[in-house]
Amino acid sequence: MHLLDSIVTEAAALTAIRRDLHAHPELCFKEERTSETVVRLLTQWGIPVHTGLGQTGVVGVIKGRLGNSPRAIGLRADMDALPMSEKNQFPHASVHPGRMHACGHDGHTTMLLAAAQHLARHPDFDGTVYLIFQPAEEGGGGAREMIKDGLFERFAMDAVYAVHNWPGLAVGQFALSPGPVMASSNEFRIVIRGKGSHAALPHNGVDPVPVACQLVQAFQTIITRNKKPVDAAVISVTMIQAGEATNVIADHCQLKGTVRTFTTEVLDMIERRMRHLSEHLCASFDATAEFHFYRNYPPTINHPKESAFAKQVIQKMVGETQVVHQEPTMGAEDFSYMLEKVPGAYIFIGNGDGTHRETGHAEGPCMLHNPTYDFNDELIPLGGSMWVNLVKAWLEPA
Repeated sequence: MHLLDSIVTEAAALTAIRRDLHAHPELCFKEERTSETVVRLLTQWGIPVHTGLGQTGVVGVIKGRLGNSPRAIGLRADMDALPMSEKNQFPHASVHPGRMHACGHDGHTTMLLAAAQHLARHPDFDGTVYLIFQPAEEGGGGAREMIKDGLFERFAMDAVYAVHNWPGLAVGQFALSPGPVMASSNEFRIVIRGKGSHAALPHNGVDPVPVACQLVQAFQTIITRNKKPVDAAVISVTMIQAGEATNVIADHCQLKGTVRTFTTEVLDMIERRMRHLSEHLCASFDATAEFHFYRNYPPTINHPKESAFAKQVIQKMVGETQVVHQEPTMGAEDFSYMLEKVPGAYIFIGNGDGTHRETGHAEGPCMLHNPTYDFNDELIPLGGSMWVNLVKAWLEPA
C-alpha cells in the first residue's frame, strides 16, 4: 500500500477535523457550519472557493501548474448527517440530540479535504480539479440541486467521481465495478377508501383493512410473475395505517412503502402494475384507491471506461487483489444525478468491522445508519491518497 507522506504527516490534524464534524452534525440543506469549515480550510490552503450551489454546497478549484490543458475532473464528497440519535459516548459523539453522522459523510468530507491540501501544495498535473462538497444526500437530492444551480455549466468536467465507506469491507480494500451499483429510490402512498361501520356489524360497511392485506400480497406477484427473474427489484410495504378504536371498522386505510430497481424500464412496469392492481382490486371489493407514486433518486450506474480507469489507479496503490467487485446494493445515492450528466464512477472504500471504535462506543454493529456507527479514521490518508493518485493519473501531462 502506497500512501502519500504529506497526507500521512497531516493524519492527526485531519482526524481532529473529522471528529469535529462528527460532533457537530447538520441535516439536509442546513450544513452551514460544515460548509464554513470547508471554506475556511480551502481558503487557508489558497484554493479559490465558490459557495451557494444547492444552498450550502461548496466547490473548490485547483489548477495544475504543468500546462494549460482544458481537461478537468470532479471529486465529490457529501456533507450532511442523519436525523437520528447517537448512542456512542466517546468524546467526539454528536452534541446535537436527534442528529448523527451515521453514514460517514464526515469522513468523506475529510478525505476530500486531505486530497485538497496535498493538491494545493503539489499541483503537479495538467488541468483542473473541482472539489465538490455536496449537501443533502440523505433524501434531499443535494446533487440534483447543485446541478440545477449550474454545477456542470460553471465547472465543466470530463469525469466525476465519488467514494463511500463500506462497513464489512476490510480497511485497505476498495470495491468498484461498472454498471448499476445502487438502486433507484421511490416511494408510494395508497389510500384505500371503504365504508366505516360498527365492528360487530361488518356487513353494513366496506372494510378497507382486508382489501389492504390482499393488495400487499398482490404486489408480490409483480416481482414473481411480471418482472423478468434476472431483473432485480424490491417492493416493500413498510407502513399500514387504519382505525382509531377496536370496535370500529375504519372508513379508510393507508399503505406506504418503497420500490427499488436498477433500471427505469423495470420501474415503469412496477409503477404501472401497482396502479392497475390498486384500482381494480379495490373496486372488486366495492372500495376505491388513491394511488400516489414518487420517484426520488435514479439508479447509480457507473460508466465502464471511467470505472476501469479508477480501478487501475487504485490497484497500483493498494495491489490488484485489494480491489474487489462491488455487488450492487438496493440502497440509493443521489450521486446518480451527477452520473446522468457526466461520466464517472462511484467507489467503495472498506470501513472495517468496527473494531476501530474507541472506548465509549455503544454496543452494536458499526453499520451505516446505525446509532453505534463511527467512521474509521484510518481511511483518511488512504482515501486522500486515492483521490490524489486519481487526479494525477487523469490529468497527467501529455
